Amino acid sequence: MESAALTLPTFAPEQPALPAILNDKIEQAAAYARAARAGATRRAYESDWAIFTAWCAAHQLVALPATPEVVAVFASDQAVGGLNPATIGRRIAAIGHYHRAGGHPAPTALPTAGRLAEVLAGIRAEHGGAKRRKQPADAAALRNMLAGIEGDGLRAVRDRAILAVGMAAALRRSEIVALGVEHVGLVPEGLRLTIARSKTDRAGAGAVIAIPEGSRIRPKALLLAWMAAAGHDSGPLFRRLSRSDALTGDAMSDRAIARLVQQHAAAAGYDPTQFAGHSLRAGFLTEGAAQGATIFKLQEVSRHKSVQVLSDYVRNAELFRDHAGQRFL
Repeated sequence: MESAALTLPTFAPEQPALPAILNDKIEQAAAYARAARAGATRRAYESDWAIFTAWCAAHQLVALPATPEVVAVFASDQAVGGLNPATIGRRIAAIGHYHRAGGHPAPTALPTAGRLAEVLAGIRAEHGGAKRRKQPADAAALRNMLAGIEGDGLRAVRDRAILAVGMAAALRRSEIVALGVEHVGLVPEGLRLTIARSKTDRAGAGAVIAIPEGSRIRPKALLLAWMAAAGHDSGPLFRRLSRSDALTGDAMSDRAIARLVQQHAAAAGYDPTQFAGHSLRAGFLTEGAAQGATIFKLQEVSRHKSVQVLSDYVRNAELFRDHAGQRFL
């Protein structure tokens, strides 16, 4: 008698609702990806992509996906139009970003991108050069700008505080407008300013910056004057004012900081085109290096990840200090 073959029961695995699950996961991942890219970069990419698509439409060319040849001609047109290589490079990066987001390889990554690479190299060789930096608002410039702000109205008090704190903490303009009232700590020595998130701190670990009381620029006194005048105890620290100088609940924009710096530079007798929002941050580094601060003490305030940029400030400040030819020239 043959033994009956043992038959094991089989179970059809249930099919999970993967599409719905994946859609949620994909959306969550996309949100993280958007957050990882700085807001200023995102806006610049959006603008660059709009310029590229408009150019393609005007020339009856396909923008997505674009061939490397099309991108090469676009880059050449931009260079002929007077754009600097750095801006052109950013626009090429934006084109690549939107291609990848649309499921296409970036034009620069295609096997046929050799000609595009040659065009970009030629643009850098022909139009490249030393990076033109805006003038720093060092201690002398900042004192002149502060002295040029007349009156004790809300706008005048706010602008003085922004200039003083922005320079004293070597803040980026995006960091200035992101400050909240809760980020200000008062101590006998001055201020403890919490930077909750910054360009180089995508994880949001935060940093605390010490600002001395000061006897010349007096950042603590000017900030306290603004907080007393505004009378707000929560929310954005530096707020937008209406046309009639009434306080609003909205934070200022980073572009408003740049305009503010240029406005007060002009009022102090400087060429406003030589100044920008970054002038406050650069002003601290320039003045600190000139006063003999080490790279590492500068880095404590500026929070640069690399000391390479800081070394340029120190080197510039020491060009004539202990010069090799000082004793015989």
